[in-house]
Amino acid sequence: MKEKFLHYVWQYKLLHQTKLYSTENEKITIINCGVYNTNSGPDFLNAKIQIDNQLWYGNIEIHVKSSDWYVHQHETDSNYDAVILHVVWENDAEVFMKNNKPIPTLELNDKVDGNILKNYQSLVYQNSNWIPCGKQISKVNSFTLENWIERLFFERLEQKSKFILELLSRTNNDYEAVLFQMLAKNFGLKVNSEAFLKLSQSFSFSVLRKVRHKEVEISALLFGQGGFLKDDVDIFFYKNLKNEYQYLKHKYQLKPLKKEYFQFFRMRPSNFPTIRVAQLSALYSKHQNLFAEVLKSDNVDFFYDLFDIKVHLFWKSHYTFEKESKKSSKKLSKSFIDLVIINTIIPLKYVYFKSKGILKEEELLSLVKSLKPERNSIISNFEKLRVRCDNSYTSQSLLQLKNRYCDAKRCLDCAIGDKLVKAQ
Repeated sequence: MKEKFLHYVWQYKLLHQTKLYSTENEKITIINCGVYNTNSGPDFLNAKIQIDNQLWYGNIEIHVKSSDWYVHQHETDSNYDAVILHVVWENDAEVFMKNNKPIPTLELNDKVDGNILKNYQSLVYQNSNWIPCGKQISKVNSFTLENWIERLFFERLEQKSKFILELLSRTNNDYEAVLFQMLAKNFGLKVNSEAFLKLSQSFSFSVLRKVRHKEVEISALLFGQGGFLKDDVDIFFYKNLKNEYQYLKHKYQLKPLKKEYFQFFRMRPSNFPTIRVAQLSALYSKHQNLFAEVLKSDNVDFFYDLFDIKVHLFWKSHYTFEKESKKSSKKLSKSFIDLVIINTIIPLKYVYFKSKGILKEEELLSLVKSLKPERNSIISNFEKLRVRCDNSYTSQSLLQLKNRYCDAKRCLDCAIGDKLVKAQ
């Protein structure tokens, strides 16, 4: 038995109401179960209950065993002085208040609805499915699922917002600088995301503002700071960037990273860090005020045009500085731009509009719903369970569901799990 389940049972009054008697055979009537407390202190605050003929206002503390009161040392904590009822699964020890009077105790092991208990145990403990509700999720009504999907999407946005707010705090609310850092992180993809973030934070964004009018200077800055210009490569383009970087390094007192931070091993050439840096350089040489451009529209075709960049001629026949290759455009693919929209554009716009007190949820939803869903094992497994995933709005929500609820078996916090537990 988990304490979380007992919280759930108490909060939603999933009890045989006519059987509510304390361990001292006092009749208990729940008038108000109280406010669920997620901070320190009693589990439910400001409850209202009747014990026999006496009305009580105060707090409720819940444990699996009554002896947990002493295990958790509540007897020495003044926060628990206003507890009016101790709710337990098993009453294995008498608990006393500071005046040496016993705290009224309600034992639940014979008072929980049998179907509720059976459904909970079946869901959380007695299955080996990919997700706890794997065999049942397709049977949940569309209204419940659709509302939960929307809540999960905005929960995921809020989660991403925390990182953005940290970046804003470090940059004195410079949205252009934060956009650059987030784009850099995205350009690094999963393998090189942290290395690219370090690269973007290795110099003040004010330096990029000063050099962004010349692509060669932007390229020199980014490749130089990434540690890619420390070798002796007998190619004019490389030597030109190296000379340019030496000037910038001296002028702005720059300290480059080590090239070894960036991974090339087992990566597709199109995802090599050198190509991603070249694309990022091309993007910022094309747009002088990118964040202002991002705010202009919530149309996916607008962003496809915005990120339609052309890398320097050198990179069309190279994946690295040292080796020539077959010519290719090295443009950003639509699938890559979709990831940028999902992981950078939408979260950043959400934070910006929220800070201005502007509600643009429908516009953001329209944008994310126009994008194809991500393709990965999690989405594929949900589809095998007959959960439709037609766009990125749904795939983002399903990723949140799997990572934040299913993996941790937080079924009682999930609208789907709640529906299944309460099913008769």
